[in-house]
Amino acid sequence: MPKMKSLSSAKKRFVVKASGKVKCKQTKMRHLQKNKSQKLKRGLRKGDYIDASDRRRIDNMLPYA
Repeated sequence: MPKMKSLSSAKKRFVVKASGKVKCKQTKMRHLQKNKSQKLKRGLRKGDYIDASDRRRIDNMLPYA
C-alpha cells in the first residue's frame, strides 16, 4: 500500500506535541492592529491548541504526526 501524503499547508501550520495535543498559531494577528489593544495583541502572540472537535480533521491532514 502506498504511503499517504501529509497536507503541505497543515505541516506549516500545526505541530503535534508529545502529549498528543495539536498546537497552532492564534488568529487575528495579520492586519488591523491599531484597533486592537496592546493587552490583546500580547495574548495573541502565544500559541493555541486545537479543539477536540477539529482533531479528526487535523489527523487526516497529518497521517504520520
